[in-house]
Amino acid sequence: MTRKKATLLLADGMVFHGTLVGKEGTSGGEICFNTGMTGYQEIYTDPSYTGQIIVNTTPHIGNYGVVDEEAESAKPPIAGIVVNDFSNVYSRLDAKQSLQEYLEVNGVTGIADVDTRLLVRHIRSKGAMNAIISSEITNIEDLRAELKKVPDMNGLELSSQVSTKEPFFFGDEHAKVKVACVDYGIKRNILRCLAERGVYCKVFPAKTTLQEMEAWEPDAYFLSNGPGDPAVMDYAVDTAKDILELGKPLFGICLGHQILARACGVSTYKMHHGHRGLNHPIKNLLTGNSEITSQNHGFVVSKEDIEKNPDLEITHIHLNDGTVAGIRLKGRPAFSVQYHPESSPGPHDSRYLFDQFIALTKQ
Repeated sequence: MTRKKATLLLADGMVFHGTLVGKEGTSGGEICFNTGMTGYQEIYTDPSYTGQIIVNTTPHIGNYGVVDEEAESAKPPIAGIVVNDFSNVYSRLDAKQSLQEYLEVNGVTGIADVDTRLLVRHIRSKGAMNAIISSEITNIEDLRAELKKVPDMNGLELSSQVSTKEPFFFGDEHAKVKVACVDYGIKRNILRCLAERGVYCKVFPAKTTLQEMEAWEPDAYFLSNGPGDPAVMDYAVDTAKDILELGKPLFGICLGHQILARACGVSTYKMHHGHRGLNHPIKNLLTGNSEITSQNHGFVVSKEDIEKNPDLEITHIHLNDGTVAGIRLKGRPAFSVQYHPESSPGPHDSRYLFDQFIALTKQ
């Protein structure tokens, strides 16, 4: 089929020309890349990617269509996609919709026929930056003017925008363990992983007070993943401090990990281009074992701050760059990891962390 032309403009002036995929229009956000060979639907529907343009390093995207059960949220919150070869034809029998139809229905704009290898090498060299995709604006100067309107991810609070507006339940109401989940952009598979282990979850909006959550009498608390800069989420840090004072078990993933660290006086900072993919190597310092993990984050906690804090212990490190990938509080049932143990479709190396959380709660 013949596709309409589209343009991708980066904040440093680099321009790519290609063809439109998804909905016609103009959309800007922070551009980043994901190295996962599979799971484009899970990537696009992960709330942690809110406001970002995703570059898939896998060259062929769309070939297995879309399946409702594989969505991590109600709709894709991303600002756009950049791919090399986009397929309107899909071969999976249980797929009911093409990726093109799915993107159109959900209002996501993208660009295909781009040299994504060149683009990814550029981002790795220059760092994450804002970008804009358009199938409407052909004049580069006009497009540059639109790009200037896109907010910087540094200092941007997004979790309260993607969080549930009302509390909801997940799992078996007769389960023996009750966990209050604070939703900063929670992925559905986190809730599935908890429910599979005999947990009844109540998911609360991001700005819910501890008093409101305690009224449900949970046995433990969970701080979810989510988008944006943790350094501007003082409301979440205050809630985490209140939870720690209770002494109940607490588990945080990704943004939740950063919030827990900040509650303990640890600073966070923006990475050069972040960690995003399904093949990141992690070392568990407590066991000596390595794990292959799924990751999606552009911010990280300060290793120096943790090493100065006598109440904290680093439990996991990223083997590529030595950044902190997990912490725990000494003498308290609280821990967190920077990566995604619930990863769907995989890998599943780190699912044991959910078992550890439930074991802490049952103790």
